[in-house]
Amino acid sequence: MNPEDLQKLVTMEMPYGRYQGRLIADLPATYLHWFAREGFPPGEIGRLLELMREIDHNGLKPLLNPLRDPNRPPYEA
Repeated sequence: MNPEDLQKLVTMEMPYGRYQGRLIADLPATYLHWFAREGFPPGEIGRLLELMREIDHNGLKPLLNPLRDPNRPPYEA
């Protein structure tokens, strides 16, 4: 992991699937766990999803808040 990956979690949107358009940092834990069971996609998106799953699983999600764009409204479930 590098610091740029953390910034990508709060700026990159999921490019496909049920949660297309949602920031990777805002994906539900159940979706991240599903990828962990079924396999992460190849490439950068898979690497970022795996990182986000680890962050979420270890309760570290609030640490991403200072990196978020203050002008982007937070996702509300």
